[in-house]
Amino acid sequence: MIKDLINLDNRIFLQLNGSDSVFWDSYMWYVTQTVTWIPLLCVLLLIVVKNSQWQRTLLFVTGLGLTILLADRISSGLIKPMVHRWRPTHDVTFLHTIDTVFGYTGGRFGFVSSHAANTFALFTFVSMCLRNRLAALCLLLWAIVSSYSRVYLGVHYPGDILCGAILGVLVGFIVYALYNCASRHLALGRQYYSTAYTSSGFLISDMNMLAFALFATYSLLFIFSAIMALL
Repeated sequence: MIKDLINLDNRIFLQLNGSDSVFWDSYMWYVTQTVTWIPLLCVLLLIVVKNSQWQRTLLFVTGLGLTILLADRISSGLIKPMVHRWRPTHDVTFLHTIDTVFGYTGGRFGFVSSHAANTFALFTFVSMCLRNRLAALCLLLWAIVSSYSRVYLGVHYPGDILCGAILGVLVGFIVYALYNCASRHLALGRQYYSTAYTSSGFLISDMNMLAFALFATYSLLFIFSAIMALL
């Protein structure tokens, strides 16, 4: 059974890995970089500061940090050393047949994907905090594209991504439960009761700002990758 799942995982990987496109190589390379998404994080923090008391802002930032810490440490510090599943770029079965970008191979072990764990943990935690459909859909898209970029670059199997995503969602829910409990204990719940706000007290119009930041980043990456492909 496990062998059949691994074989299926390998076949799907070969279908999703890489391309002959310089444009997509560049695009996926920058999508996977953490620094690319710093502006999106800044916009998110701006929204939280704008809509919250300083206590809830501090609690949110603490929850955000705890989410990343737990997802990363459980995936990279616990599961990867325990499972010891080689990344495709270090697996002799695929070593010379997969597509990589800029010679990037990652570390030795890939199960589970820390990228998937981190992004899906953030998607879950932030979506639960904001309580807005548009924000949730934008963050879900971000998590999916960022996670897929790891398969495209050849450093993760789809199974690594799927299990990393499941781990991330679990971590996000757990941290949100702690955040919600602390928020209620400190009486930092909903501040306004209006159709202009989400059920958790964030301006709905500010969710458009988050969506704009995401799609502006994707658009700039698209333009930059197109220029790189033409050079």
